[in-house]
Amino acid sequence: MIYNESKFNTEWDTLPLSKLGEFKRGKSKHRPRNDQKLFEGGKYPLIQTGEIKAANLLIKKHNAAYNEEGLKQSKMWPAGTLAITIAANIAETGILSYPMCFPDSCVGFIANKEKTSELFMHYVFTYIKRSIQNSAVGSIQDNINIEMLTALNFKIPKKPIQDLIVDLLSAIDYKIELNNDINTELENLAKTIFNYWFVQFDFPNEEGKPYKTSGGEMEWNDELKKEIPKGWKAVLLKDKLEFDRGVEPGSNKYFETPNEEVLIPFYKVGSMDGNADVWIEKEVANGAICKEDDILLSLDGSVGRIAIGLNGAYSSGIRKVYQKEGYFPKSYIYFLLHSQEIQQTIKKNATGSNILHAAKALDYMIAPYNENIVRKYNGVSKPIFEKILLIKRENQELIKLRDFLLPLLMNGQVKVKSEAIEQLSMAAEQQVKYGK
Repeated sequence: MIYNESKFNTEWDTLPLSKLGEFKRGKSKHRPRNDQKLFEGGKYPLIQTGEIKAANLLIKKHNAAYNEEGLKQSKMWPAGTLAITIAANIAETGILSYPMCFPDSCVGFIANKEKTSELFMHYVFTYIKRSIQNSAVGSIQDNINIEMLTALNFKIPKKPIQDLIVDLLSAIDYKIELNNDINTELENLAKTIFNYWFVQFDFPNEEGKPYKTSGGEMEWNDELKKEIPKGWKAVLLKDKLEFDRGVEPGSNKYFETPNEEVLIPFYKVGSMDGNADVWIEKEVANGAICKEDDILLSLDGSVGRIAIGLNGAYSSGIRKVYQKEGYFPKSYIYFLLHSQEIQQTIKKNATGSNILHAAKALDYMIAPYNENIVRKYNGVSKPIFEKILLIKRENQELIKLRDFLLPLLMNGQVKVKSEAIEQLSMAAEQQVKYGK
């Protein structure tokens, strides 16, 4: 099978992917893989399949790090390596932005620079990902092997054409990356303010000075087991907020091809980043519908994930969170759920398999509260919340554009000219320069 054969690319070479560079599996020889002696004091970044799936293009963060003992039984891959998942999250790809290790559930690809690039191969795998995933469904663990991966046949254009395709698609992806970085900084700003005001209790007092540091009166709270400002109270979040559960339509209700006239995106915990890979009929959602300014919280799988900017239906592992009683604006709820105390409460109530008993977690989610301070915080955080939403909306449009162009470029139906790349690059530079 040739995945991208068409009447538009008959002059392109047909090659197995193994001819374009070197594929090698990651390493994680030690069992059990989560043995703490591999990680204590670790400094060598380790990524898993979930972090590759979560990346848009570049893998720029890791959640674990090996120590010297861990590195001995693994392997460090250089920056620029294309990481490809072959188990769990299948056929997901990302480019390492700095040296990292990954386990044998992933494959590393280093391109033969005369024939292709890691970036072009990233788009090749993006193009054929769904076909690979469908071929793996029903296997014991829904996985593939490196032999199957490297034997795939593909119509490959000459290197200069590849480079033009990469220039166009990566210009879109780098703009998405830039937007994600901006949103990260905006979130960090709002979370820092939240921490000062609601954790350290250094919100501005009547004189504009930090309350606790300036000697503001504190009192012990038995529910929170700590001192809080006088006049504040402890609130149980389930009494003040609604946590609407999503649905599970059943596999026979999923559609893999979007049709915006009759279908809506369906978000699972793994697609809370906005990349819905299945769609359902609106009626099947049974009211479990979210719009872009709704806040979603995962209580299954990767517990404690928080998302906004999604339009569609959501799964039973997710809760839509909104005000039930009192004054709880969305910007406050969003950054409250990000707070260390709430995240620790959620994760502490996860079982050993990392699946949360949701009701148990909600029973323990408690926070110090003062309506006047929340109102002041909303004045600061609401514009940040709205800017984050605006950027997420722009990214969704960019993703649609990229996903529309990808198959047309990969089957030769659309040709790219260098002038178009220059114009796109100039437009992107102007956006960055003027902050648009």
